[in-house]
Amino acid sequence: VLSLCCEACKKVVFHVPSELEADTLVGRVDLKECLQSAEFVSSSDGNFKVLEDGSVYTTSALSLSAEKKSFTILLKDIQEQVQKKIHVSLVEEEKKTPKTRHARDTVLKRTKRRWGPIPSVMIENSLGPFPLQIQQVQSDTAQNYTIYYSASGPGIDQDPKGLFYIERETGNIFATRAVDREQYPSFQIVCFATTPDGYSPEVPLVHTIRIEDDNDNAPYFTQDLFEFCVPENSRPGVVVGKVIAEDRDEPYTLHTTLKYRIVSQTPPITPAFSLHGDTGVISVLLPQLDRELVPSYTLLVEVRDMAGQPFGLCTTGTVVIKIEDTNDNAPSFKQLKYETRVEENRVNVEILRVSVVDLDEPGSPGSGAVYEIIRGNDDQAFEITTDKNTNEGILCVVKGLDYETAKQRILVIGVNNEAPYLLAPHSQQLSQSTSSVTVHVLDVDEGPVFKPCLLRLDVKECEDIGTAIGRYVAEDPETENSEGIRYRIPPGQCNWINIDERSGEVRTVRVLDRDIGEMRRGQCNITVLAIDRNGKTGTGTIQVCIVPGNKNFPRITQTDYIMCRDRKPICLTAQDGDEAPYSAPFVYRITDRNLASMWKLTPHDDNSWYLSPKGDIPYGIYEIPVSVIDNGGKIGENTVRVNLCDCVTPTECDGRTRQLSGGNVTLGLWAILAMILGSLLLLLILITICGCCGAGVMHRQVTDDCANHNLIISNTEAPGEEVMDHNIIPLQNTCDQGGYGVKTGEQQTFEMVKGRGHTLESVKGGGHQTLGSVKEGGGQPMMDTCRYSYSEWHNFTHPRLGEKVHLCRQDEEQKHSEDYLLSYNYEGKGSLAGSVGCCSDQHEEEALDFLDQLEPKFRTLAETCIKR
Repeated sequence: VLSLCCEACKKVVFHVPSELEADTLVGRVDLKECLQSAEFVSSSDGNFKVLEDGSVYTTSALSLSAEKKSFTILLKDIQEQVQKKIHVSLVEEEKKTPKTRHARDTVLKRTKRRWGPIPSVMIENSLGPFPLQIQQVQSDTAQNYTIYYSASGPGIDQDPKGLFYIERETGNIFATRAVDREQYPSFQIVCFATTPDGYSPEVPLVHTIRIEDDNDNAPYFTQDLFEFCVPENSRPGVVVGKVIAEDRDEPYTLHTTLKYRIVSQTPPITPAFSLHGDTGVISVLLPQLDRELVPSYTLLVEVRDMAGQPFGLCTTGTVVIKIEDTNDNAPSFKQLKYETRVEENRVNVEILRVSVVDLDEPGSPGSGAVYEIIRGNDDQAFEITTDKNTNEGILCVVKGLDYETAKQRILVIGVNNEAPYLLAPHSQQLSQSTSSVTVHVLDVDEGPVFKPCLLRLDVKECEDIGTAIGRYVAEDPETENSEGIRYRIPPGQCNWINIDERSGEVRTVRVLDRDIGEMRRGQCNITVLAIDRNGKTGTGTIQVCIVPGNKNFPRITQTDYIMCRDRKPICLTAQDGDEAPYSAPFVYRITDRNLASMWKLTPHDDNSWYLSPKGDIPYGIYEIPVSVIDNGGKIGENTVRVNLCDCVTPTECDGRTRQLSGGNVTLGLWAILAMILGSLLLLLILITICGCCGAGVMHRQVTDDCANHNLIISNTEAPGEEVMDHNIIPLQNTCDQGGYGVKTGEQQTFEMVKGRGHTLESVKGGGHQTLGSVKEGGGQPMMDTCRYSYSEWHNFTHPRLGEKVHLCRQDEEQKHSEDYLLSYNYEGKGSLAGSVGCCSDQHEEEALDFLDQLEPKFRTLAETCIKR
């Protein structure tokens, strides 16, 4: 080892191996050369320590992480306040290349066995006598001994001088005074052996002196006061908390083995808690902790070392355990009955405050009251809430009370807590506290009251203006009548109705149509005022609802169609602006008989029917009148235009019947012959009509029962007798609506309808009138438009019928009545349709429009008759 001292003692270089073990001497520095009066020596690197003689040792095994490692030795003179530094640098030694030896050669090395003493023990706080011999070290070659010692512990920086020394000649190590183990647990002494001339033949010897612990420290608690909380009614064994104590004596010895116990409890009642002796854990011991009886406990606890033996050192501490509140007490009313008063019709007014008693902790959820109305509040006229500041219940009226209905109300109120109940084991169930409240209603003079407060009136759509739709009246609650009350509708509302000021009758002021403006919603709420003699008012509401009516005709949406040669049926679809039940299902009918024989309609669904031809009809454009009947009986007339075209696709026709190819049409022989015959037949008819009209009026007699010839008779069930009567003259086809006959077998019957140029005259002479004379008023025959009206026929037949009845009364054999008076069997009380005699009371001419509005079943019957 090379030791160099630089000028000013600022730098020292040591050459050392790359690997150093612990307690290895690195080198020695002349400290006195740098600072003669150095009192304190330290190293900036903890891996190295510096002794008083300047020796530098490693404190642990280390390796040089770089080629050079440096640290600083600090020298201090505390009294003179002088400080100097010595910079130490470590340089790795160069490795020597070993010489090559033969394998058979062996290396012999002699090693001297070194004596290493075992660590010495010094009792803490030893009583002496001092100086006290600790150990002796010896060297075979050296005669002088010196030591350097260091202590490990909290007071290493205040290591006392002169604690140990060694006899220079004998090597005995002595302690000069007692040592505290808590301050210096152990010492390390480095012994140096030198010859008289100062040479050190031995490596320094490191000796350890351990201070044996003495039980000189009592245990102590880590806190002056321990505070814990535990809920009341906790079960035994529930952990409350843990107390902790420490001991500064040597760990893992009897000096630090602690035991805990409870010395006393306040209040001095049955012990409520237990303390584990080894761990210091406090647990519940008493099965019932009641906060209302004892809100907190104070425990005096003791900790003792030496495993709790009586000669051990001990310390006491204080533990405070607070009992937390749980909701184990039900609130109860201070009074069982309450009375209060309130004026009728008062709203949102406080009428009463109630209070309760709760033994639980105030302000906690276990004492917070929650009130409720148990009975007597079916109409929700009352409400009770909690005042958070006073915990009182506030009873309020939220709906106006009526003195005339009830002069007093009796309520039953109950109370609970915000938190659920937590009861002790094996305790009784808590019951809810209740109280009754009697509310007296005070009478006041009030305005009229509508009953009901909301009246619904249904109005049919499109009713006439001024239609009465209902009556809305109010009553005086005191008199229970409507005398002296006037009604009016405030402005600014929908102007649909008005109300009579005195009677309250409601009438429409507009035609209500759901298709117009504000009426599309179908309803409107109208406020009505009622004013009594004293000027007090009451309000009510009329809800006018427009009931849909059958006001719209069903219409076919598309009326122009093209039908090609495939003659695929056309789907006709109708729409109706009305709502159910005045819209679908629809019924379709072809009103023209000629076209009905060529086209047919078949149902598809509620809105649509199929139109298709019957058989092979010729091509052309057909305008087919189709009536559509909705579910309410409203008939919509439509004309469907069908272009029956010789085409494959509808686009080929382009709205016209398709022309044959070539552009020219050539008529055949049969077509020309048919045209000639038709022309001749038409000419013959015209000649016949002209002849009949020019021949004058044909007179003929009418038999007594001539009225029978005015009935349509057809389809006899068997051949009858030949009737040869000169009075019955077959009518000729002299006009479009002249008479016609139907021949069945050998019998032919006639419909006697007024023809052009024919009159009905008296059958018994000039004293009787003809039907023509009745119409003209003078008995002169005249021309008519093919048929007499009903009034003319009635005027002609009435006097003759009276004459026949008179003859029947005078004839005992009743021969005259055989043809007129017929008896029928009794069939019941009568028909809902009434008497058929009503047919004779019609005074309007041509009053046969009802035949156009028969139900579908009668239409089917009529079509069947027409086909026959």
